[in-house]
Amino acid sequence: MTFRRKVIWTLVAAVLAGLLWLIAAYQLFHNPPHATPQHTDAIVVLGGMSSERLPVGLSLREQLDIPDLVVVTTGLPANAGSDEYCKTHDGDAHLDCFRPDPLNTRGEASRLRELAAERGWKSVTVVTSDYHLLRAGTLMKQCIAADVHMVGTKPQLSPAGWLWRFVVETGGLFDVWLRPEC
Repeated sequence: MTFRRKVIWTLVAAVLAGLLWLIAAYQLFHNPPHATPQHTDAIVVLGGMSSERLPVGLSLREQLDIPDLVVVTTGLPANAGSDEYCKTHDGDAHLDCFRPDPLNTRGEASRLRELAAERGWKSVTVVTSDYHLLRAGTLMKQCIAADVHMVGTKPQLSPAGWLWRFVVETGGLFDVWLRPEC
């Protein structure tokens, strides 16, 4: 086989691998399966994208009569709505707000493990964006002894935004699989 043919086959293989990854990423992160929300002991709104996540969390709390609400604060612009909600509802006995340490999903899962154990929760509903469902759900289930029910929200992202989320979530998913600890 000539050098030119090797290069062509390598390029064809790379393009096919890229297309297969894109199809898998679309299914896993853009079009994940959705479970039917159900009553749990607590509802958790993960940090980031609060303009899409918080309204869904609040609606589910009311709709399913879930007593305890946990809202993650970050101090970052994408989480301004949740941060403000925690400030204006300070004093609500059924509201827990916290800033995770480290400021990532692993930090959120670690703190939620502690809260679930302290409160004796047997089940929790976790609200996050569709692209984050698989990675966050995997991590939450590794860390929390309670049953974890994941609820996704529909983000409004450009095609470039989706492509970036596909890259980030693919890397994050490998991280959760390779380091399955809180």
